[in-house]
Amino acid sequence: MKYSFEDLQGKVCVLTGGGGVIGGVISDGLAGCGVKLAILDIKKEFAEKTANIVAEKYGVEAIGVAANVLDKSSLEEAKKEVLAKFGKVDILINGAGGNSPKATTKEEFITDANVNSLEDTFFGLEMEGFQKVFDLNFLGTLLPTMVFAKEMVERKDGVILNISSMNSFRPLTKIPAYSAAKSSINNFTEWLAVHFAKMNVRVNAIAPGFFLTNQNRFLLIDEKTNELTPRGNKIIDNTPMGKFGEPEHLIGATLYLLSDLSSFVTGTVLPIDGGFNIYSGV
Repeated sequence: MKYSFEDLQGKVCVLTGGGGVIGGVISDGLAGCGVKLAILDIKKEFAEKTANIVAEKYGVEAIGVAANVLDKSSLEEAKKEVLAKFGKVDILINGAGGNSPKATTKEEFITDANVNSLEDTFFGLEMEGFQKVFDLNFLGTLLPTMVFAKEMVERKDGVILNISSMNSFRPLTKIPAYSAAKSSINNFTEWLAVHFAKMNVRVNAIAPGFFLTNQNRFLLIDEKTNELTPRGNKIIDNTPMGKFGEPEHLIGATLYLLSDLSSFVTGTVLPIDGGFNIYSGV
């Protein structure tokens, strides 16, 4: 066996949420290994922008496809377009997800000081926002898998990579919808890995720690001063490596879990968190 990522060359990968920052970086890492890419995003122009960048940079085939990960019929149409172009799907990365201020509490704890203003706590959460975050992360993983993994199972060959979060292992204050959704991703990853194991389709997940994104920047960076918020400082203080993650830090683990180097690995959730989850604070 040759120990490299060369086996990925020529494989076809469908990446949902590919029009975002992290999706763009993962696309870059895959394209650098010769992977053909179908970049899916709810906004086609974002998907096409990512596809055009990696195609020009690496000379790989890449297309941008419009798809709503919460609409199965939309995903089915996207699949037709992918198969018409590439003829198969070898890899599915469920990259769509995110959080929202509408599913976030203002207070970390209910205390005597705020018990008379419960609208800033769990009791003030907007159900529309909570549902949106949960659905985007969980159903936005479930539905693309139902659509694209069927072709893998029929060919008895494929790899699925879900995007979890360190917040799935230890729920964080303020973000109950995101915590619940990412925890469900872990369970779903393990369940599906067993369900697909006899058909040579592996299912794993990566669990990023704290990466600055558009979805969480409002919690970590003060928009007026551009300095760390108290929450941001607590995160850095409790991350042994003392920094936020960069999207590029996800590439190595991603390539490993997609390649033949991990051919006997399925149902695992791999932390990428600078040591956050293992640090007791002492």
